[in-house]
Amino acid sequence: MGSHQPFLPRVLRNLRPSHQHGPAAATMLMTAAQMLSRVVGLVREKYIAFAFGANGQTDAFYAANTLPDYLYYIVAGGAASITFITIYTRYLTEKRENEANHVFSTVLTVMVVVLGALILLGEWFTPQIVGFILPGFRGRPAELLNCVRLTRILMPTQLFFYVGGVLSAVLLTHRMFLVPALTPIVFTLGIIGGGVVLSHQMGIASLAVGAVAGVIAGPFLINAIAASRTGIRYRPAFDLRDEGFREWVRLSIPLMLGVSLASADEWIMRAFASSDVGAISHLNYAKRLFAAPYAVLGLSVGVASMTFFARMFSEGRLSEFAGRINDSIYRAAAASLLLSAWLWAAALPTVDLLFRGGRFHLADARETSRYFAVFGASLALWTAQALYARAFYAARNTLVPMIAATTITAASVPIFWAAFRAWGVMGLAIASDIGIAAQTLALAVLLDRRRLVLLREMKWAGLGKALLVALAALAAGVLAGRLFQAAGSRWHDVAVIAVITLVWAAVCWIGLRLLRSDLLVALSRRAA
Repeated sequence: MGSHQPFLPRVLRNLRPSHQHGPAAATMLMTAAQMLSRVVGLVREKYIAFAFGANGQTDAFYAANTLPDYLYYIVAGGAASITFITIYTRYLTEKRENEANHVFSTVLTVMVVVLGALILLGEWFTPQIVGFILPGFRGRPAELLNCVRLTRILMPTQLFFYVGGVLSAVLLTHRMFLVPALTPIVFTLGIIGGGVVLSHQMGIASLAVGAVAGVIAGPFLINAIAASRTGIRYRPAFDLRDEGFREWVRLSIPLMLGVSLASADEWIMRAFASSDVGAISHLNYAKRLFAAPYAVLGLSVGVASMTFFARMFSEGRLSEFAGRINDSIYRAAAASLLLSAWLWAAALPTVDLLFRGGRFHLADARETSRYFAVFGASLALWTAQALYARAFYAARNTLVPMIAATTITAASVPIFWAAFRAWGVMGLAIASDIGIAAQTLALAVLLDRRRLVLLREMKWAGLGKALLVALAALAAGVLAGRLFQAAGSRWHDVAVIAVITLVWAAVCWIGLRLLRSDLLVALSRRAA
């Protein structure tokens, strides 16, 4: 009956915070929210570039996120919305609401105590830790001092991120995707607001203060209000013997101990680039711009699908589980291959249009665009690994992907070092692509060997067609872009992007039709 309802009422129904979404609606909502979030994120980066440029102080600000991010990672911050979902989903499926509430309270209580203690230690030893993880700053005392100050402001945000992550997991388990999809936008607006209101008084520290306000208002408070309406109730509990809590610890410890290159590549790049003024900032602007298509094609699909993957596995629908994952990866990876061609061809005019102005100059745009093009080439790998990782998590297996990811991350460090020695900062971007390729391949092979998601059932022919079309579109787009002179005015950038886009789209459309690819149909098809 729902499919016959008028369009507007269906849209309004899906936009109610308490509405429970199906797979198709969840994917579309998360995709739209990720697009909006990345647009707001680009506005944030544009503001920072305009107001502060790409220099020592912006290097210090972006580097100041390293220790807080790592602290969040080692206490399985990401696992709050991954491993917790699998346990909480099973309890709800088995009609064990009281146990679900108890494990929620226990996880939250114990980890807030642990994380709070680690934050205090981090605040005390910030100078020593920052000097160790960013060795290049030792020769840049002004940046080191500024980075320490900003790190100390940002450290408490991880407590609110963590609690917000658990609350978000509760909402996702109840198939309520709207609020978790929108809270990152509130956080980003907090950073922008902090800069606009306080920059004249506090300089770049205003961004860190804005981040604190944003995380309290968005990921923490809004998620808490929405989660309270699901019936979840928090009562302080330190029940270390609880069955659900122990299972959560067992699943989360591998994520706490392991390090995935999906998170660590930025930390590694910052460590090597910290000796070059502006390098961290250029890499960060490129990575944040790359994060926009990755979030739409990889993260949004992964987040929206995680609950349904976990439910299929819990209910023993293993064939459907494997088929849904392979289908999701095919569509996301094939679309990513095509988009990578556009990202490479339109890199310079896109970066120039979005970021140049104020203290961010044409030379900064040129440097950033080079890294952005290289990052863009690996988009299909990033989207695939995000879905392969969630297949393991939905199957309640975090140990195997942790071992694989940690091994690959450790092996990648000398690759980053060698590439940096050979090609400078550009080598770091290349090494990032090599590392994520190894991680994606490892996860795919491990899932196949455990007969969870079989490689032979992937639509390899379809991916091959998408790759051929992408290469043709890349060549055509680059040639079209070279017909114009170097970047100049905003209108020039718009004109170049428009020409490249038209040529790229035409080649993609014609190529897919000539090769009789089913990709366009697969992308438009609603999930069952």
